[in-house]
Amino acid sequence: MAFRTASALVLLDIFYAAEILHSEARSLRPDWIRSSAMNETIVLPVTDPIVELSSRKGVVYGRLSLGGRIATLLGVTIPLGGLAAAVIIEWGHGFHWVDLGLFIGMYILTTLGITVGFHRLFVHRSFETYLPVKVGLIALGSMALQGAMIHWVGLHRWHHQHSDNPEDVHSPHHQGRGLIGLLRGFWHAHIGWAFYADPPGIDRYVQDLAKSPTLRVASGLFPVWVILGLVIPAVLGGAISGTWTGLWTGMIWGGLVRVLLVHHVTWSVNSVCHLWGQQPYRSADESRDNIVFGILAMGEGWHNTHHAFPTSARHGLRWWQLDMSYWAIRLLALVGLAWNLKVPTKLASEKERRTS
Repeated sequence: MAFRTASALVLLDIFYAAEILHSEARSLRPDWIRSSAMNETIVLPVTDPIVELSSRKGVVYGRLSLGGRIATLLGVTIPLGGLAAAVIIEWGHGFHWVDLGLFIGMYILTTLGITVGFHRLFVHRSFETYLPVKVGLIALGSMALQGAMIHWVGLHRWHHQHSDNPEDVHSPHHQGRGLIGLLRGFWHAHIGWAFYADPPGIDRYVQDLAKSPTLRVASGLFPVWVILGLVIPAVLGGAISGTWTGLWTGMIWGGLVRVLLVHHVTWSVNSVCHLWGQQPYRSADESRDNIVFGILAMGEGWHNTHHAFPTSARHGLRWWQLDMSYWAIRLLALVGLAWNLKVPTKLASEKERRTS
């Protein structure tokens, strides 16, 4: 019995691997990418999982548990409470430059944890780096309070596999027509999906990451990183100002209010950048380049470009398109901490440009 079970599992793995290779062969375009060290293209090891899905209002997804919904609600509302507390405190005590510095500094670091770490490194493998750098990026990205890295990666790979199809967990295009449908779609893509969508079989999308015990542990320490994301600005605020008030305002501005802004900027890439903006490149979805979130999201708002060249470490391909995340990756490469950066050649990018 055990032998037959093991044989069945081996056959299933072989079938799954064959499906992966078939999916990769269909999507591979070898003239796309230039590596800074060698010519190679890395394609995501993902394929459609064999799962049973439930649907609601035309969007296909797995049901999130009640505990998951409560956790999501707390993660969304507590930063809002931080903003209310900030307004009340600053009304009586005024705004201090230390709070502004902590807010900006933590915003940049944790946003880069999401954009450089979770997204460009772990989802798309657009560059390579050392294990300690990976752990550091996991810590910074987790401080953004958007979920554990491995689960975040699985959801995003699912999104790319089904972008703007009914199976896409956060597409804004399947909630009806007209103004009401637009508003419902925007809400769903921005945050509504997080209360319901939990696609089963996500573990199949992250097998490459799950092979590393270190990455599994670092991802599983998500609650610890979140707490540190509040404690660090609190300690710095108290130490720099030398007051207990500075400790509290440091936590509020560098922690809670910062999380709130990072949340909505990240969510806007899912909502705004699939509704409004330019489409300079051919892609199989409704992704758009949006200049506002190209800046605020540190390059992630050049979203049509990203969907046209998903494994590229650089999203802002034009000289005027700010891409702080790519600058950070280039800085890592400059000091020897990153290599094999993938970027489209000029010829490849022009081939993908829309003609009308």
